[in-house]
Amino acid sequence: MATEHDRQSDPEKQSQQYASGEMESRTAQSPDKRATSSTRAEHHPSLPEADDGHDDESSSDEGGDQPSILDRVLSRVTSRSSVDPGPPPDGGMQAWSQCIAGHFVISNSWGFINSFGVWQDYLPTLLPERSDFEISFIGSLTVFLLFFLGTFTGRLADAGYFRPIFLLGSFFQLLGIFMTSLCTKYWHFMLAQGICIGIGNGLLFCPSLALVSTYFLKRRAVAIGLTAAGSVTGGLIFPIMARELLPRIGFPWTIRAIGLVQLASLAISNSLAKPRIRPRKTGPIVELAAFRELEYTFYVTGAFCFFWGVYFAFYYLARFSRDGLEKDPFSFDSSLNLLLVMNGVGLTGRIIPNFLADRFGAVNIFIPICGVTSLLSFCWIAVDTQGALYAWAVLYGIFAGGIQSLFPVALSFLTTDLRKLGVRMGMGFTIVSFAVLTGPPIAGSIIDSTGSYVGAQAFSGASLALGCFFLLCSKIVKMRKTGMGWRGKI
Repeated sequence: MATEHDRQSDPEKQSQQYASGEMESRTAQSPDKRATSSTRAEHHPSLPEADDGHDDESSSDEGGDQPSILDRVLSRVTSRSSVDPGPPPDGGMQAWSQCIAGHFVISNSWGFINSFGVWQDYLPTLLPERSDFEISFIGSLTVFLLFFLGTFTGRLADAGYFRPIFLLGSFFQLLGIFMTSLCTKYWHFMLAQGICIGIGNGLLFCPSLALVSTYFLKRRAVAIGLTAAGSVTGGLIFPIMARELLPRIGFPWTIRAIGLVQLASLAISNSLAKPRIRPRKTGPIVELAAFRELEYTFYVTGAFCFFWGVYFAFYYLARFSRDGLEKDPFSFDSSLNLLLVMNGVGLTGRIIPNFLADRFGAVNIFIPICGVTSLLSFCWIAVDTQGALYAWAVLYGIFAGGIQSLFPVALSFLTTDLRKLGVRMGMGFTIVSFAVLTGPPIAGSIIDSTGSYVGAQAFSGASLALGCFFLLCSKIVKMRKTGMGWRGKI
């Protein structure tokens, strides 16, 4: 008999178990239901056999309790496709095209978010009465909604509503970016850039990552890494556009030009994205049973901690280069070049760690990545020259890119039933949403109150160190549960 360690460390066996589990769940019907299905098939041979409308997660209606509105919407999905999709193809034109679709989604969401340092530095010229805390809250609200909506969009995508969610997300994304071009007041930016773009990101991000994960098993980490590399694409394109266009055509038309780029790329994503897994009918929006697995609980707790601190540099590096270096401060254009360097080298951090994760385990690679990022945050305190800041930006961009890329990879490997992937990933995203909502504003508040970056840099480093500790706890729990050693693939 295979041990649990064997089952979890061998992707091919997981594929076989997944396929057999799909067949068992479809054949475990009562005799009457099988007879009914058989009769229906005889009269309508062109139609696939329908499911019974209930899966193992369906809750009974004891006590006459009525289902919620969202539950009734989800339960409308019956058996749109009862054909077993089999194990993930792990390659092929269709599979890699999902990576392309996801790449463009990430470039428009995370690429724009990672470029917020441009706006953190520029918006005070439009809103001179606003503090660093208030400006950074615009970007934090965008990231919060991106993560927070993951619970609901992930579940709806699992239920078969991927296409309308994707279209609606594209609409909100484009509406928000074009409305931002008309903003003149702080509350305008909060509504357009913070809320509207945030909703669009939230509708697009989680379903896109979950979709890519369903096409890959043995190459899943690499596939997600290539998808996540979209943040590098957007993180290079959007700051370059801002640097070149802001002095020439001004803020409104610069934002509209960015919007046209997003319109074209989202059109490609909508044409390529194609769900593979059959809809999962009824089931909980939040799978509380996941938190009974200590390794999952420790993991998402650690994720909250390291996401609390990791984005401080992306928001404030350009600003620090101008007013944090007393000896040789950067100009505005040079500060954007620094942000470009940090975003550009992130490609290395999104590809190489994911390649290593497929070989050695995502959590095993994640722990040192997070630890080094924490150390770099503390080292930032000692940086006081332009050359040293460039070197620091290169190193931090690589390792912080690994954090952004490995987070969903490790989360997906904790889910054995791919039909639950959207829900579990959404739960993790919702938890970290509160970290990204509060982290950069807390750092900005520290800067406003002390007039120095040291406290904020220490806050970032300590948050990352605490996240690394909880990741290590997650690994230890998994080791004890599976009987693996320290070299075990987790």
